[in-house]
Amino acid sequence: MIKLSVNINKIAVIRNSRGGDMPNIVKAAINAEHYGAEGITVHPRPDERHIRYSDVYDLKKVVKTEFNIEGNPIERFVNLVTDVVPAQVTLVPDAHDAITSNNGWDTRANFDFLTDVISHFRRLGIRTSIFLNPEPEMVYYAAKCGADRIELYTEGYANGYEASSEKAITPYIATAIEARNAGLGINAGHDLNLDNLQYFARMIPGLLEVSIGHALISDALYFGMENTIQMYLDKLR
Repeated sequence: MIKLSVNINKIAVIRNSRGGDMPNIVKAAINAEHYGAEGITVHPRPDERHIRYSDVYDLKKVVKTEFNIEGNPIERFVNLVTDVVPAQVTLVPDAHDAITSNNGWDTRANFDFLTDVISHFRRLGIRTSIFLNPEPEMVYYAAKCGADRIELYTEGYANGYEASSEKAITPYIATAIEARNAGLGINAGHDLNLDNLQYFARMIPGLLEVSIGHALISDALYFGMENTIQMYLDKLR
């Protein structure tokens, strides 16, 4: 069974647009787990424009499934993860002003940096995943620097899915095969939705987990959160 981790960043966007504490992030996470989510993902950015650093500490107290913290491992982020000790940290090379994550790591060019960061997290018992473009050559260095998993950056797949699902999935299959051969687990995320998720899950060998936020929270506006989570889980079965 491929796990569904619900990214609740967009719920924080709604809260922050008015100030105050509505909707409540902690309650949203608890409800998502109650409705079937097998993980909660957050991606705190330096400007805290959605998830705040304080939210992460609050969520650690209540998340009962798998807590996954995504982000660029700048000093403040590393300190946060060190304090919270989630089940998983996903390293994403997003610039401070990026609207959303838009690229995977060049694991060759950043090998020494990633090795140091991952070594620190592994000493704390935190599983580490590296956000990667569908480029098999980057997998080798991800494994060498000590990562436990990769997360496939799936925007390219989502953008190409309607025109040709087979063409869109091909580089992801190749990268997943390389990851399995290197002993790495495989996660995926970014722009996966109810239309393209089932095919992706069926075609990627060894897929363990998907992290979905924007599409899932948007669908919840139409279908309700509980029903939406169940719909996404059905696509993964």
